[in-house]
Amino acid sequence: MTIQENIKEGVKSAMKARDEIRLLALRGLSAAFVNELVALRRKPTELLADQEALTVIMRAAKQRKDSIEQFEKGGRQDLVDKERAELKVIEEFLPKLMTEEEIKKFVLAKKEELKITSKEQLGKFMGAVMAGLKGKADGALVKKIVEEAL
Repeated sequence: MTIQENIKEGVKSAMKARDEIRLLALRGLSAAFVNELVALRRKPTELLADQEALTVIMRAAKQRKDSIEQFEKGGRQDLVDKERAELKVIEEFLPKLMTEEEIKKFVLAKKEELKITSKEQLGKFMGAVMAGLKGKADGALVKKIVEEAL
């Protein structure tokens, strides 16, 4: 069963359980899948490949995190709680991200492999690291670790 099919089943079970937050989050993901299919000039009834679906899910999680940050700045705790609850549901479908230690090991190994010696090579270094960690690690954390390594 693909990720997209899994989420469709999740919508059905959330409806039966009358779990409003879960239903809202999963319907949002379903809508994002359709939008992605349309953007890729495919039929909305098709299924996304699991990697494409993961990209959409990661984008949705990032949007929730950004919303939480903005609502906290605005003092809207009710909306912060709602977004956090949705984020928790969305994160169930994401693969487990690498820990900070694992990322550091990867970054240092990549630094040796590419023979990076100065900050002028940051772009090349960052590109290579992100290509290797795509979907496996939080981009902001990777950026911080890469900058520390230089």
